[in-house]
Amino acid sequence: MRWRSHSVAALLLFSAAVCNARANADAASPAFSNVPELVSGFQSLYLQNFTEAREKFSKWETQHPDEPFGEVAVAASYLFEEFYRQNVLSSDFFLNEKGFLHGIEGKPDAERMKSFQEAILLARRLARQRLEKNEHDPEGLFAMALSAGMESDADMILKKEHIEALKRLKEANEHAKQLLAEQTDANDAYVALGAANYIIGSLSGGTRFILRFGGIHGDKKLGMEQLGKTIENGRYLKPFAKILLALAARRQKQNDLAQKLLRELSEEFPESPLYTAECAKAMGWPIPAQMHP
Repeated sequence: MRWRSHSVAALLLFSAAVCNARANADAASPAFSNVPELVSGFQSLYLQNFTEAREKFSKWETQHPDEPFGEVAVAASYLFEEFYRQNVLSSDFFLNEKGFLHGIEGKPDAERMKSFQEAILLARRLARQRLEKNEHDPEGLFAMALSAGMESDADMILKKEHIEALKRLKEANEHAKQLLAEQTDANDAYVALGAANYIIGSLSGGTRFILRFGGIHGDKKLGMEQLGKTIENGRYLKPFAKILLALAARRQKQNDLAQKLLRELSEEFPESPLYTAECAKAMGWPIPAQMHP
């Protein structure tokens, strides 16, 4: 009886230790927990207050210099801003087949892209340092997946370097799959997978056939489902996944889904003219006169 009591006590102590270790791991994993400063930064980002968002991300990063996620967030702020300035995050762009598949007209802002690339390089360096110590490190894999995904977006849409973009898409896909095998609740990673699948799945049949020989596959339906996973259980990238899925739904003529997501975004971020304008377009309402600040 005494042996059983000791065994139960030992089991309870072990369980408590495991719970404490997991809690400590979560606290030390900013990409997989809701860090107030980062949440606030992403709120500013989705309101198109880009400078304010960067200031919040940079302040947090200076306090956590070994964490790659801070630089990932900074890079995201530059990319999101350039997409906004170039009208990429709009149905006007997504519904224009030439623009969607071949990129913007003209060139992106050189200074903004330089800052974006600097943040990406630093995020990759910090991620590699973590992966050199532990090749299964979730924070490192997450930073590599998002960095490659953002670089692919920039290459494809802004710089129009399509071969490089597809290489980065494949890399993002691989890192995201590795991450989800290690961290099953890393639902923000589905943004990288979903975007890759949808974009590649939107290419012509002949192009997709050629890409398969390079191990690059795409599926529009699967891509939209993966974006839905981030919307259901994502942390920082849930609104971004909503934007992408809403615009993809408009391309696929899934108007009910597009209207629902854009209505939710306009209600969550009423100060943003972007979601209000896109919601109006999807609903067939008069478009507000001022879309950009």
